[in-house]
Amino acid sequence: MIAVVDYGMGNLRSVAKALERVGAEVEVTSNAERVGSAAAVVLPGVGAFGRCMENLREAGLETCVREAAASDRPFLGICVGMQILFDESEEFGPVAGLGILPGRVRRFRADSPDTKVPHMGWNQLAVRRRAPHLDGIDDGENVYFVHSYYVDCDPALAATTTPYAGEFVSSVWRGNLFAVQFHPEKSQSAGLTILSNFARLANGERA
Repeated sequence: MIAVVDYGMGNLRSVAKALERVGAEVEVTSNAERVGSAAAVVLPGVGAFGRCMENLREAGLETCVREAAASDRPFLGICVGMQILFDESEEFGPVAGLGILPGRVRRFRADSPDTKVPHMGWNQLAVRRRAPHLDGIDDGENVYFVHSYYVDCDPALAATTTPYAGEFVSSVWRGNLFAVQFHPEKSQSAGLTILSNFARLANGERA
């Protein structure tokens, strides 16, 4: 079973339906024990970084999410669910994150007329490391973004980057942890491919 963590932030039903569409057994849950016993965990997120962290704590889910992300179980963070895996964010902050990955979340700077904040719409992935979650994803594949902040981290963590305001890290990969700034549930066939790969990893299969 894949647990989609319900802490009041994120497109929970959209993520769950997309996973179900690729054949995954999914449970949307706010129960820490269910998250702890799941074969794999998905952490969605929309809205403010600080509010996401507050909601996790108030729901009693911070510890189980931290343990899941640090375990050998497949873990997928989406949008702000990726950002809060890092040390801190400058959004209304600094605000401390989960500190599972080293790095800081920064706001895009609208330094030119071509850089609009938020970064919204379709944009390309440049594959930097071929994570198993990216099996079947071509270099230059388009996915859907909606965000004003990006992760500033060690380039060695990057699975993909995306051109915007220069270039930013659009997904990260370490062990069984994979996290994306874009929304796979809104990214049509490319997004479903990534979710299908994740579901296969959750079943103990090779993507």
